[in-house]
Amino acid sequence: MNKILVKPIILFLLFSITSCSYKPIFLEKNYDFQIREISLVGDKDINRTIQNKLKFIKNNDSKDKKSYTININSTKNREIVSKDSKGDPVKFEINVLVEYKILINNNTLLDTKIEKKNIYSNDSDPFKLEQTENIILQNLSESVGDAIISSIINLDDN
Repeated sequence: MNKILVKPIILFLLFSITSCSYKPIFLEKNYDFQIREISLVGDKDINRTIQNKLKFIKNNDSKDKKSYTININSTKNREIVSKDSKGDPVKFEINVLVEYKILINNNTLLDTKIEKKNIYSNDSDPFKLEQTENIILQNLSESVGDAIISSIINLDDN
């Protein structure tokens, strides 16, 4: 019985060791710019996630690169989208709005807004509902962080 299991386990380990590795898109890229300062106002959870996305670029220190300053103002809003016949919420919508400015030498290069929304179902367990909201908020915030990085890259290409 053990000899039958040994071959599949060895094959599984061999495939898992030699498989492709995951690399985040924005993590290992060598950018032609750096972020000198990030100013954050608003929702602390959204800001923390965006700052974690941008800190890898902020740590790129070089004299040759353009240095940008980013001012970020974030808000989140949770609304009831639909209710059942008793008036209890069935679906919620979470809305993340981030306004940001990209500056170089105190001159505004870009002043824009990003709005991300997600609709999700209510859960009878308040803990599960809160966990679902946190995961959705994290995903929306990471998406906004990626969009900010992309807008800086597009600025740099022009």
